Amino acid sequence: MLTPWRLFLCQMALNIFYHIAKASLCLGGQDIFATVRENSPTGEFIANLSINGDPAGASSIRLCLTGENADWFYLEGRTIRLNSSFSRALDREVLGSVLIAALTCYENEIIRGRYRIMVEILNENDNMPHFIEDTIQPRYISELLSVNSMVFTVKARDVDGDTITYMVDKSTNCVPLIKTDASYFRIDLPNSGMVILDKPLDYETKTQLQVVIYAVETSTKEKYSTTATVTVNVLDGDDQYPQFQPCAPVYEDGDHNICTNPVYSVNITETDEDAVLYFSPGPILAEDGDKNILTPLVYSILSGDDNGRFTIDSKTGEITLRHRVENRLLTPSFRLRIMAAQVNDPKKYSVATALIHVLSENRFPPFFNKTVYKGFLIESSSPATLVTTYGNQVLLVQAIDRDFRDGINPKLRYTMQPLTGSSKLYHITQDGIVIAKTDRLRAFDRHILEVIATDEESGEAAHASVDIEVLQRGQPVPRSPFGEERLFGDMHAGMAGGIAAVVFIVAVLALFLFLWLAKRRRERRDPVERGAVALGKHPNVEASAPISPRQVS
Repeated sequence: MLTPWRLFLCQMALNIFYHIAKASLCLGGQDIFATVRENSPTGEFIANLSINGDPAGASSIRLCLTGENADWFYLEGRTIRLNSSFSRALDREVLGSVLIAALTCYENEIIRGRYRIMVEILNENDNMPHFIEDTIQPRYISELLSVNSMVFTVKARDVDGDTITYMVDKSTNCVPLIKTDASYFRIDLPNSGMVILDKPLDYETKTQLQVVIYAVETSTKEKYSTTATVTVNVLDGDDQYPQFQPCAPVYEDGDHNICTNPVYSVNITETDEDAVLYFSPGPILAEDGDKNILTPLVYSILSGDDNGRFTIDSKTGEITLRHRVENRLLTPSFRLRIMAAQVNDPKKYSVATALIHVLSENRFPPFFNKTVYKGFLIESSSPATLVTTYGNQVLLVQAIDRDFRDGINPKLRYTMQPLTGSSKLYHITQDGIVIAKTDRLRAFDRHILEVIATDEESGEAAHASVDIEVLQRGQPVPRSPFGEERLFGDMHAGMAGGIAAVVFIVAVLALFLFLWLAKRRRERRDPVERGAVALGKHPNVEASAPISPRQVS
């Protein structure tokens, strides 16, 4: 039999057991360690709670999420899910690699349990690499930088932490209009970003280079990449020799230009003395091959000055003839070797040649003995025909120079230019013979050309005109400027006959008119004169008195 005090103890034990059972709804849980992929959608499963009670069925318990990243989660019964949205994506590069929150379990508004939530965000390759701006800024490099030297270093960053490899993009070399200068550079260590000079720089041929650097992920399947164009400005270095001007290029390939020094020439006479010589091409001038440095130069005559007959200004390169030439037959020419060297480095120099020709004194300019030459051509299909003049003689257009005994100056150069529409139809030889392209001419064409005779030594010139007519096939060339043929040379035979008949009729009428006027004049004479004539006397003889018979006897 139970005693009252035993009943009391049992009642107490039942009450305690009941309260313990109620308190166990928040028990049974543990800290949560889970993972979720970056950029997972809203509602993505995170973890299930292991507490005894179910918040959906027991109104006495309440679960609450707290902590720094608690807003990234929400509860669905005993399940924790991701609370992301379209405008708020789960970005590992922004939030970090771990989300931390806390779960508090309330029972009758009394905290009965607290658990930690740690969710690792698994990285997704959702970012492309990008270059650090400071590493792709324009560079300034001396052209004297040796091959295989480091030019610059580029650096790209991938917030996903992927491994990046660098390459020089040489594919654009074959694309027109966007060709780069990739051939100048290379990258030996792909992961270093160190750009190495692969061939020499030359400021004189290229002052600016552009190279495209390619950065690509190598540890991902996506292989995201990016490019950057780096500009390399080439600085001038003192590596070029002086060049005499004008410098004539003999070889150009886009990267290298090779040119030769000119040969200067001038003409002098035996009477010239203490005179500055003006050469062609001129003036004598050299420049430092380093266009951006232009080191001062000093000039000198290496050979050919003929014991001081010629001197040169060391600063300007101006050459002066100090003493005249005594006999041009003994020394018809001089050859000077002129050197231009850098003032700060005499080993950098260049040498040019100057030719000086001694000529006889030019006293008379050339001239033509006619101002206008007349020429004729017969219509023909021949591609080339000599132009003739009166009498069907070959037309010679030659200038006379009285400095020569025979009047012929072998240094005269003849040129011809059209004054009317006859471009490329005529050509004049150096003997003064005019040649025409007859197959391109037609009858009755007329062209006026200007002939210029230039003395190549003195530069003096003479001018004359050539008037050329194209005659019909079979039409004779006039014998002289006043020949009958010339009068009718440009007419048809019928027209010429008609004109001749008209001329004949006019001549006959003129003769009759002349005779009629002469007759009228005789009829108008004085009667005394007519009587005198009738008596056979001269009209100026006075009539004498009649002779009486006595006087006769």
